[in-house]
Amino acid sequence: MSKHVRCGTLFTGAADSAATDQTFIVGDDGRILHVGPTAGAPPPARGDTVLDYSDRFVMPGLHDVHTHLAYGNAKTEEDIDLYAPLEFRALRGLFFAQKCIAAGYTSICAPGDAGQISLSVRNAIRAGLFDGPRVTAAGRYLTTRQGLTDWYPSWIGAPETSIGRLVASKDEAVEEIRVQVKNGVDCIKLAMDGFHRRANGELVAAFTQDETTVMVQEAQRLGKKVVVHARGREATLYSARAGVDLIFHAYYLDDECLDALVKSGSAIGPTLTFPRNIVDFTQPHEPAHLKGRINDTQREFEVACENLRRAKQAGVPMMTGTDSGFAVTPYGEWHARELEIFVQHLGFTPAEALHAATQVTAGFMAEGDRTGLLAPGMAADFIVVDGSPLQNVSVLLDKKRILNVYIDGREMRIPARGYDPRKVTDFAWTNWTDLYTQERVAEIHGHTRGSLAAAE
Repeated sequence: MSKHVRCGTLFTGAADSAATDQTFIVGDDGRILHVGPTAGAPPPARGDTVLDYSDRFVMPGLHDVHTHLAYGNAKTEEDIDLYAPLEFRALRGLFFAQKCIAAGYTSICAPGDAGQISLSVRNAIRAGLFDGPRVTAAGRYLTTRQGLTDWYPSWIGAPETSIGRLVASKDEAVEEIRVQVKNGVDCIKLAMDGFHRRANGELVAAFTQDETTVMVQEAQRLGKKVVVHARGREATLYSARAGVDLIFHAYYLDDECLDALVKSGSAIGPTLTFPRNIVDFTQPHEPAHLKGRINDTQREFEVACENLRRAKQAGVPMMTGTDSGFAVTPYGEWHARELEIFVQHLGFTPAEALHAATQVTAGFMAEGDRTGLLAPGMAADFIVVDGSPLQNVSVLLDKKRILNVYIDGREMRIPARGYDPRKVTDFAWTNWTDLYTQERVAEIHGHTRGSLAAAE
């Protein structure tokens, strides 16, 4: 039995514009059989289903290439690595993966998680045990002492439950890649820099050029794509020279980096939603604000937008992702903000932003050869929207306007369910955000408290 999907406006992803009064037909296998004007579409046969969205906007399901299923909407690194067992994190990750569906995201990549959390979520969904988005899964980040995820003191090291795998040599790195490939990952994640800077403020790459090239070549030899965290110029350059498939951030790229990116064909996933949300949402009493992170992040955002506009002009592919999984980027909430930022800050048209979030980003995903485009032979992953994202891409941020979500032609009906963060993620023993000296108490309350006040 086939499904005939009648669309008031259809954006297939094959062109910059949408067409009106269109119909596409989905076969029993969830693949699209026909796309074209409703007037010329084959009529429904007996037993076929007609889905009438003749007053709605229909488009391919959205893709987020940067959603960390293991993080749990974390407030601290310890929340990510320490306070919940891997088994609970996997169950939690499945719950949060389903949150992405309600936002119109039919495909996500979990680029760097502890253990086999994202692999387990991916496999459970693929096996049909649970409904959820398509998941492209990585294992632990490969990192060094100067890389992201080795964020604990050297006397603690990288715990086994951490999202990072500390490697001390090229041989260790190659062995870790081979283990992850054996476990079934879709991609390999490298932490190409972290927070270590030179005296001039430049971020230091966590791996040398030779080390980077060896890891990338081995992963790609084994048939896996490589994604890297690289904010700094040096890490971006080494990654592009090595021919990685996708670079997250690349905020401080220069002309040499651009030349290498154009030559290698590496894509960039700017992930600007994360820094934008840090600036816009962090409250004055929170540690990130008190430590001066807001001003630093705003400066970096401005530098990043300027450099990424140059990358777009140079023809570097841009993919959409949000670093979802932190308290400022909770699952299912802000995924479409990346499209809004692409339009408002990077010079994308709404149509270009939609292409980035569908066909372009699908190019990295494990099942991307059949998603991101509504055309014969492709999977019928599509969403129904109240309003036109081509006129205002921000409508995709309003979950109430994401009316229906389909994967392989089957509607995803996942009941909305809230949760208590204190029982799900917030297990760290963080009780206070201030130091209550007598002077501080007097500053807050206008007078001291307790026995000192009584003595006066």
